Amino acid sequence: MQAVYSTSSLKQANPTPFKSLTGKLDPGILKALDAMQYEYMTPVQEKVLNSLPSLRTDCLVQAKTGTGKTTAFLLPALQSLVTSDSVPEGQVVILILSPTRELAMQIAKECDQITAHLHKRIECHTAFGGSARATALSSFMNGSPSVLVATPGRLKDYLSETSTRAKFKNLRTVILDEADTMLKQGFLEDVKHILRLLPPKRSGWQGMCFSATVPDKIKDVLEVVLMPNYATVSTIDKSEPPTHTRVPQYHVVIPTVKDTFTALLSLVEHERQEGNANPKIIVFGTTANLVALYAEFFRRSSSLRVYELQSRLSQPRRTRTTQEFKEATSGIMFATDVIGRGMDFPNVTSVIQVGLPMNGEQYVHRVGRTARVDKDGRAVILLTHAESFFLRLNQNLPIRPYVHKIDTKDNAAATEAMATIDEKSKQKAYSAYLGYMKGFMNKLQLKPEGLVAMANELAIKALHCPGVPPMEKKTIGKMGLRGVQGINYGTLSDDESPAKRMKPSLEQRQTFNSAPRGGRAARGRGAGGGGRGGMKNIA
Repeated sequence: MQAVYSTSSLKQANPTPFKSLTGKLDPGILKALDAMQYEYMTPVQEKVLNSLPSLRTDCLVQAKTGTGKTTAFLLPALQSLVTSDSVPEGQVVILILSPTRELAMQIAKECDQITAHLHKRIECHTAFGGSARATALSSFMNGSPSVLVATPGRLKDYLSETSTRAKFKNLRTVILDEADTMLKQGFLEDVKHILRLLPPKRSGWQGMCFSATVPDKIKDVLEVVLMPNYATVSTIDKSEPPTHTRVPQYHVVIPTVKDTFTALLSLVEHERQEGNANPKIIVFGTTANLVALYAEFFRRSSSLRVYELQSRLSQPRRTRTTQEFKEATSGIMFATDVIGRGMDFPNVTSVIQVGLPMNGEQYVHRVGRTARVDKDGRAVILLTHAESFFLRLNQNLPIRPYVHKIDTKDNAAATEAMATIDEKSKQKAYSAYLGYMKGFMNKLQLKPEGLVAMANELAIKALHCPGVPPMEKKTIGKMGLRGVQGINYGTLSDDESPAKRMKPSLEQRQTFNSAPRGGRAARGRGAGGGGRGGMKNIA
C-alpha cells in the first residue's frame, strides 16, 4: 500500500504513522486524521508531536512550504484544548493569526475537519477584512468560538471593544502562521498591539510560531509571543537550496517590457504542454491591476479556463474563486500574493512569476504553490533584461535558463485580444506598473525619465494604447514623478474617446522613443530614485 502523508513531504525511509500517537492524541482526533486519509506524519509533524518536551512548549518551527505546518500546529493546540480544564462557554482558547484571509479560511477548514469526530463540538470562527463586520462580530459574540483564526487588522478592530476583549480571558494558545510575515514591519506593530490587549504572557498561554523562512532580522522580535527558553524545531538543511528540491526552476529573460504579453503567451503554451492532459498553472503578477489585465488578455487569447484572484475583487468572489481553483483539474489562475504564502491548491503543475518579486523570500513562497502532496511541479520567472539583476542578486536560488525557445514576436491573435480590452483597464495597469517599478529605480539604474519611458513602452507597444495613458496629478505626485518628461497629465473618463483623449504629444513620443533598448537602463539616480522607497500599496 502506498504511504499516505498528511501533505507534501520528502518520503522518509521509515515514516511514523499517526496511529503511533494513540494515547497521546484524543481518539476523536485520531479518527478524524484517519477520515482525512492522513496515515503518516511529515517530518515537521513528527518533530513537533514527538520531539518537543511537551505539547504545551513554546516553539519556533521552520519547515519548507507544503510540508504540513498547519496540521503540525493544530494537533498540539487542539489536544491541549480537549484535555484542559473546562473553559467557560463562549471563550476563545486558541487564537491563530494569519497574514491573509484566504489562508485563514484554509486553516479554519482544516480545523473543522480535525475536530469533526470529537465528543464535544468545537466551534472555529474566522475574522478578516472584506466581510460584513457587523454580521461577523455578532456571530463571534453570540457563539462559542473556542478557536479563532484571524488576520491582524480585523482582530485589532475587534479588540478595540471591551466586550470583545472579555472573550479572551481564558486564552491558552497563540499561534502565528507565516511568522516571518507576521513579525515584519507593519504586521509587527499590529501583533504587539493585539498582544497588549490580550491576557499577559505571564498568564501562561503557549506561543507557537510557524514559517517556511526565519530571517535573522526577525529573531529578536519573537519575544512578543515566545518565552525566552522557547524550543526551536527545523526540518530544513541549511546546506540545501531555500526552495523545495523537487521543483525545477527556470528563468526567461526577454529584451524589453514590450515583449511581456507575447512571451507570456508562448511560455504558458510550453508549460501547458509540460502539464500533459491537465495543466494547472498559477501566474503571479506584481500588482492587482496588472493581474486583472493578464487575466482579461488570456480570456481573449487562450482556451484554458481563466481564474483571477487579487485584492481588488470582492471577498465573496475571492472565496468562490479559491474554492473553484482548488477543485479544478486544469486551468490558469492569475494572482497577486494574496495566495503567495501557505495556500494549498492541489495538483498545480507550474508556477510562473511575471516581473520582479519584491525579494528572494517572496519568490520562494510563490514557488511553494507547486510540487505539493508529493506531486511534481515546475517554476518559471519571466523578466526583462533590465530586471535580470534579480538573478544575480539571488544566485543561491537554483534557477536555470528555460529549456524552450520563447516567441516574443507580435501575432495577430495577441494583437486582436489586446485591442478588445477597454482603455480604462490598460490605464490602471500602466499606472500600477509605473508605481511598482518606481521602487526599483536604483537597481534598474534608471533616472525618472527612463522609468517613465519604460512604462510608456509598455503602454504603447505592449498594450497597444493609442498614446500614453493619462494619470491624475495627485497620483503622479504620490509617485514622486511630478514634472518628469513623458508623463501625460489628465483624467480618463468613461464617456470620452480613448483615441481622442490619449493622443501622445510630441514630448511624449520623444520620451518613448528614447526608451532603453534591450533592457539597458539609463544610468544615474536622478530625483526620486530612492531604491525600494517607492509608493506603497500600489494597485
